Amino acid sequence: MASQAASQNVTNRWVIAAAAVVMQLGLGAVYAWSVFREPLSNHYGTGITEVNVAFFLAILLIGFAAFVGGRWMQRSGPRIVGITGGVFYGVGIFLAWFAGANYVILWLTYGLLAGIGLGLGYIVPLQTLPKWFPDRPGLATGLAVAGFGGGSGLTVPVAQWLMSATGSPFPAFGILGIGYLIMVTGAAFFMKNPPEGYGATEQEESGAEEEAPEWSFGTALKTWQWYVMWGILFLNVTAGLALISDARAMATSVGGAPTALALTFVVILAVANALGRVGWASLSDYIGPRNVFLTMFLVQAVLFLLLPILGYGAFVIFTILSFIILTCYGGGFGTMPAFIGSYFGAENIGTIYGPLLTAWGIATLGAPLLLALSTDATGSYDLALYITAGIMLVSTILPLIIRPPKSPREEEAAGTEAEAGA
Repeated sequence: MASQAASQNVTNRWVIAAAAVVMQLGLGAVYAWSVFREPLSNHYGTGITEVNVAFFLAILLIGFAAFVGGRWMQRSGPRIVGITGGVFYGVGIFLAWFAGANYVILWLTYGLLAGIGLGLGYIVPLQTLPKWFPDRPGLATGLAVAGFGGGSGLTVPVAQWLMSATGSPFPAFGILGIGYLIMVTGAAFFMKNPPEGYGATEQEESGAEEEAPEWSFGTALKTWQWYVMWGILFLNVTAGLALISDARAMATSVGGAPTALALTFVVILAVANALGRVGWASLSDYIGPRNVFLTMFLVQAVLFLLLPILGYGAFVIFTILSFIILTCYGGGFGTMPAFIGSYFGAENIGTIYGPLLTAWGIATLGAPLLLALSTDATGSYDLALYITAGIMLVSTILPLIIRPPKSPREEEAAGTEAEAGA
């Protein structure tokens, strides 16, 4: 009987893993934004910055909505939070169909409503899946976010076909919004927590021991390590977002690609994003999350420096360098939940990591905004790329200095000993 129950649990966890990937594929379509950016700029007669505010808003709201979603899941479970996220996201994209008259409407629909849905939906697989895979936390979190990285790869050809068929990006938003609504809410129906005691059983079978005591969001905020982790995620995200936010135009302007290849470039970046989420996260199971982030920062410092030098007018080289950078971008999202779990406990990933995702949103005000403003002002991406390379080099300091925090129990014991000594 126990063997049958264990087999059922293993089956359940892979069904839930598949649903998590599907859910994130729909949500990750937001990374196809650069396909819409140029047609929207042409429609409104604006530069990069005004149109990209919609994308910046959507990403900005992910962290804040994920914080709310993580706390909500503790009371109501993952299913209701995931379904609500899918409704907000799908309806928000659908309503962007009516934004043709004013880009402020685009900000409110694609940016505000869809951004809330993104955050609520994103945290659900991220908090749920590691509970089903306590034996492989890096793999679990990598799978939980892999679909998000690859979502734009599926969206780009569909969105391009819809825009070509209708002659406008706005009907494409309407049709895609309906598709996302069905896709995300349908997958959310499969989201559920494992039965009580499941994690402990799996840990015993894998020989893993619980290393971290119970933490709360409040106790985590009292440690300096949480803020360093916030900084690590912010810095890693801001670099990759700079490429993602205007990928199609950069492929043409810097890499010298024709229109067809520029679209392919966006798909290639989606593949890199997805592979990085699983690959770097899985590597963290062996060398540790801290060393993974140190390596990714060093790699990106070199590659951002080389992009405008070796990649200028050389599409193949530009694509290879960008591909590696985007694996690091995705790798940050795959690795950070395991990092949180190793320091604060896997059971607390949702409540502690959710607020940390505010770094993702605020990261749009870093390198992506710098890229948009400097390119509008100078007509070149070079300045932003060189500055981003310098930021990545300085960022290596953070993974070098971070160490595991003392548990609340250890802090209490130390305080007791100090009082006794006094």
